[in-house]
Amino acid sequence: MEDYEVVVIGGGPAGLSAGLNTCRAHLRTVLLEATAPSGPVATAERIENYMGFPDGVSGAELIRLFEEQARRIGLQVREFCPVEKIDIEDGKKRISTPHGDFSAQALILATGTTWRKMMVEGEGAYTGRGVSYCATCDGSFFEGLDVAVVGGGDTALSDALYLSRMARNVFVIHRRGELRAQKVLQHAALGNPVIEFVWNSVVREVAGGELVEKLILENTRTGERTALAVNGVFVAIGQSPNVEYLGGLLDRDEAGFIITDEACETSIPGIFAAGDVRSKALRQISTAAADGAIAASSADAFLQLSLRA
Repeated sequence: MEDYEVVVIGGGPAGLSAGLNTCRAHLRTVLLEATAPSGPVATAERIENYMGFPDGVSGAELIRLFEEQARRIGLQVREFCPVEKIDIEDGKKRISTPHGDFSAQALILATGTTWRKMMVEGEGAYTGRGVSYCATCDGSFFEGLDVAVVGGGDTALSDALYLSRMARNVFVIHRRGELRAQKVLQHAALGNPVIEFVWNSVVREVAGGELVEKLILENTRTGERTALAVNGVFVAIGQSPNVEYLGGLLDRDEAGFIITDEACETSIPGIFAAGDVRSKALRQISTAAADGAIAASSADAFLQLSLRA
């Protein structure tokens, strides 16, 4: 078993930020990543809402820079090392992986989320080329263009209202004839002249050339298929936190996200959560990186307190 002061699980912006900051605090740290450091940010064609890049930056380049900086500070990164289970033994955290076990006094969970996908033809091929899962991240690319939002909950209507500030037309595609979102959001969206609802419809295909050009829709009542010309589609049917390895170890909210306090501490002392896997209001690269720094600081404070106990 390999022993560290801190183990970070997850190699996205939150995990790399956490690892960088624990290493700066001279804490023996290793980061475990199931694939290679990336996260959903790596698929973004262009990112314009992260400070320091006035001309924007690709997601792949941004995550490369994050990793390069963290490694230069001294962070050890174990790639293709998925976590299978976490146990607590006499206050120490034991992390089981296919490549051996690790132990740590403090643990930072930054395993992120997986966007729920439509699972239709063309969705994967056009991700980053017109298919997006984050309106606040990518909406500015569709200034004056026609876009669609898929979903009928709070996120879908919030995205539609946000996009209505910049897009020419926003089509909200919902499989039912009524919305699930809060009434205040429904009222705002239904009264917005830029937003048009496409009821009782589902997306069956995303199509186009180099970029998205249209969606093939199917009416859930009649089965009739029609084409809707759009330049982009924002999928807002939810996110699932990547927490399968936890079992019932930590307190989570009704959607499965890890509950923390403002110091990013979970229901078990010495275990912290950062980034999108945490129950929070806003999920962006900037908030993930901030969470990582907070979790690292909290882990350092926890370890210092443990030494004095």
